Amino acid sequence: MIISGGGGEDIDTDVDADVDADTNNELSFGQFLGWAGIGKAPLILLLATDLSLWGVFGWMLNVWFGSIINSKVNSLFGVTILFSSMIISLLMGGLIAQPIGKIFAEFGEDASSDRLIGCVGIVTSAYIPIGNQGRIGQVDVLDTKRNLLTVSAVIPDWATIAPQRGEKVLVIEHKAQIYLVIAKDSPDQEQWLANSSQIN
Repeated sequence: MIISGGGGEDIDTDVDADVDADTNNELSFGQFLGWAGIGKAPLILLLATDLSLWGVFGWMLNVWFGSIINSKVNSLFGVTILFSSMIISLLMGGLIAQPIGKIFAEFGEDASSDRLIGCVGIVTSAYIPIGNQGRIGQVDVLDTKRNLLTVSAVIPDWATIAPQRGEKVLVIEHKAQIYLVIAKDSPDQEQWLANSSQIN
């Protein structure tokens, strides 16, 4: 907007600042959903929490109002109790959703299969077979977030040592639902490290 030949930029800046200030004070639907906890925790847990709290707070307010007026709650009080208990339950559900959301965020941060490569695991099956035998073993692996995962594993064809139950293994590769592992602190690990350094 140009009012005169000079000073148009100052007027334009003031108008933009006023418009921004007005839009920041409005409560949008997205802000309301965030206040109610939606998007901070899994929806099914949030719904279960909100509906359970709504029932409990509604019952508590019915009993409280009934004891104050010494009779059954009429429809006006019933509607008031319905909406007030809903608001209280949404507020409490939003507060409960914050720590639940943090817990689930840790599990969902890295869902890739490559996150286990380089991690150390312990053999839980009798032994880990060679990949070309058509059999698999199992390994418990701690990922970088300290989550314990049980994965299917085989050793590569060139490996000379088949790790037994309770022995430590190193995850070196992921191939279609199966991880390749080698015995930790073994000649196989030294060979794999030597081959990896030659490739790089």
